[in-house]
Amino acid sequence: MTATTVDDLLTGELHPDRTALIDATGREFDHHWFCKTSWQAGNFLRHQGVRNEVTVGVVGEGPFALLACFGATLLEATVRFDPPTDLSEVDDFRALVAPVEDIESGAYAFPRGGQRVGYGAKPRQANVHHFDAGVWSENPSFPPLDVEASTSMLTDGERTLTHADVLETARSVVDDHGLEAGDRVVVRDSLAMPEVVVAGVIAPLLVDGVTVLSGESSDQDEQLGTFAVSRESAPESTVIDPVAYRD
Repeated sequence: MTATTVDDLLTGELHPDRTALIDATGREFDHHWFCKTSWQAGNFLRHQGVRNEVTVGVVGEGPFALLACFGATLLEATVRFDPPTDLSEVDDFRALVAPVEDIESGAYAFPRGGQRVGYGAKPRQANVHHFDAGVWSENPSFPPLDVEASTSMLTDGERTLTHADVLETARSVVDDHGLEAGDRVVVRDSLAMPEVVVAGVIAPLLVDGVTVLSGESSDQDEQLGTFAVSRESAPESTVIDPVAYRD
């Protein structure tokens, strides 16, 4: 089946024998785990009021950040990575998913009704929902979806990409660079730029490739894959410039 919305990439056939994601420590996550845990993340975020026409802020560059992104996507919400600290500036803001220490530091100003969702250490504050515990306790299944291709998916506060935009751009990345199954695509730029998410995460997912999260702790001089998504030079043999995919 040809994907018409991004949720199609998460709700089709699952592949426990195929690696979909590698984190900055080198830990591998298979496609089956990635999709099912995204479903659990969506089920958990639903309890926090995440739905169509709301925005979810996501902080971080690791697996939990991606699970939050795709969980919100399954609920037809719009995701904004690295949102401003004054969350009242975020249109239709509903929830922030971020490391617990970031939320409990008081760095973020939440509008009335804004939900605090922290991952990592167990929260000390009663008004912070624990993403880790909530996700693992959820049912690893998801109700049937009927998402419109025109539904918003990613935003940076100035530009918003719909599911159709995301898939069209991801297919351009695949065609322009010849991405194939098993190819490793290293994310060496900020997910706050929607095109980085598209080129580094969605494009590999389209062709059964592997997303590699380089992270701040990894050696940026070490070649981790064949492709890198970056606005700067990288050790990989091919660098995909996300700016080239901006309208």
